[in-house]
Amino acid sequence: MAYEEEMAGASPATARQFVTFHIDDSTFAVPLAEVQEIIRMPDVVQVPLSPASLEGLANLRGTVMSITSLRQIFRYPHREHDEASRVIVINHGVPIGLVVDRMAAVLTAEPDQIESVSSIEATINTDLLRGMIKAADGRAMTMILDPGQLFASEFGASRERASRGGNTPDTEGPRGAETIDELQLVSFEVAGQEYALPIESVKEIVQVPAHINRVPKTGSHVLGVMTLRDRLLPLVSLRDMFGLPAIPLDDRNKIVVVPLPGENSVGIVMDMVKEVLRVNCKLVDQVPALLKNSQGESEIQGICRLNGGKRLVSVLSAQALFSHDIIRQANAAGEIFAEDIMADSGGVNTGIIDEEEQFVIFRLAHEEYGAPIASVQEIVRVPEEMTRLPKAPAFIKGVVNLRGAILPVIDQRTRFDLDHIERNDRQRIMVFMIGGIRTGFIVDSVSEVLKIPGSAIGPTPALSDEQARLISRVANLESKKRMILLIDVDHLLESHELGAVTDAAGVTKH
Repeated sequence: MAYEEEMAGASPATARQFVTFHIDDSTFAVPLAEVQEIIRMPDVVQVPLSPASLEGLANLRGTVMSITSLRQIFRYPHREHDEASRVIVINHGVPIGLVVDRMAAVLTAEPDQIESVSSIEATINTDLLRGMIKAADGRAMTMILDPGQLFASEFGASRERASRGGNTPDTEGPRGAETIDELQLVSFEVAGQEYALPIESVKEIVQVPAHINRVPKTGSHVLGVMTLRDRLLPLVSLRDMFGLPAIPLDDRNKIVVVPLPGENSVGIVMDMVKEVLRVNCKLVDQVPALLKNSQGESEIQGICRLNGGKRLVSVLSAQALFSHDIIRQANAAGEIFAEDIMADSGGVNTGIIDEEEQFVIFRLAHEEYGAPIASVQEIVRVPEEMTRLPKAPAFIKGVVNLRGAILPVIDQRTRFDLDHIERNDRQRIMVFMIGGIRTGFIVDSVSEVLKIPGSAIGPTPALSDEQARLISRVANLESKKRMILLIDVDHLLESHELGAVTDAAGVTKH
């Protein structure tokens, strides 16, 4: 039933209440029942490639909320916010903030005061209106907004995606395959020595929990078990496996979860996890014969020579780890005592932890962004000069020679329609592999590598389609008053832009 029809059929006792407000010299209303709250203008995180009406994202007591300007939607002239500006929070499954110039009052309207918009639809667009409230003096009318229609018209299908908490599957498949012969490794440190595991042998990396359940009648190499997503995870010390002295665990220790044959996993406690490495296979040497046992086997499958040989990283063999006696004992201990440990916990914290993801944090303008650490090839300084390419799109800054290979470089500020800034020493080039092409993106600065709990990561509120692909998630670190936009590296470039970058790299995609 249309809104005006519903009001026309209502009894005199069913008066409706509306929150009214002003935008420029016009008065609008929304039903009071749909208003969650009214707040002052909060700090917002601006999102690139967004509709002009989206002022940004804000933190509403732990929930990420979009802030939309009604002035922009209705094409009124721009005006800076002031003390009178307010945000009306409407909840349509997800909170939506509508910025207005100033509040008016809560108005009670009888059904006979509500007039259909049909009388004015020939002269103005009434799609966003539910009706009009006639003034007692018969002069000014208050227009009743339809927040649902307003939001749908501005953000389209993205709203549905955001309310579902996810993205539409990508039907185009992968953007391209990596063609360089290289290893991707997770590196970590034990007793001052750097080791690594192939990334396909690492299920995840988690924090050491505050409480580890000891398993009776096991050696010191088995630290105990913890609960990870409702499954018991046996923990072993890599120091003990390598015959090194034990040290107390602290915040620097990390657990590398390695999947075992079958459905089980084991957590290997490292002194610290360092980074994800991409290493050309030419830089990996075979293990010297003296490091192998009498059967010609070794826990180390190769040694990486990095930084001109000044940095050596020993690559561990996952297969050798699987067959290690300590791993087998830990797995058996976890299975044998699983029921007893769970039964004896008595509701005590058994080390359930919040799954984390690791991101490289960078800045553009005033906002923070995060790229999954596994997607970052490397980070380099911006050179003094770049080779400009004739007839290249404006977002391609040029190309540079990176160790003998041509690297197309994109000005991410231009790509995001942000103001240009002069080159400075804080800027960096972040190198990603996109569609099989190694591509550099200039960012204002790179600040840190940050582990973010999964509980702090959620879908972005309704955005444009391009945003929904590029920035599908946001990390809301409420206690630190930080909001970080998490990018999907595979969608940093649209398909037509990727073609221009391919041309710049001087390669042909097959």
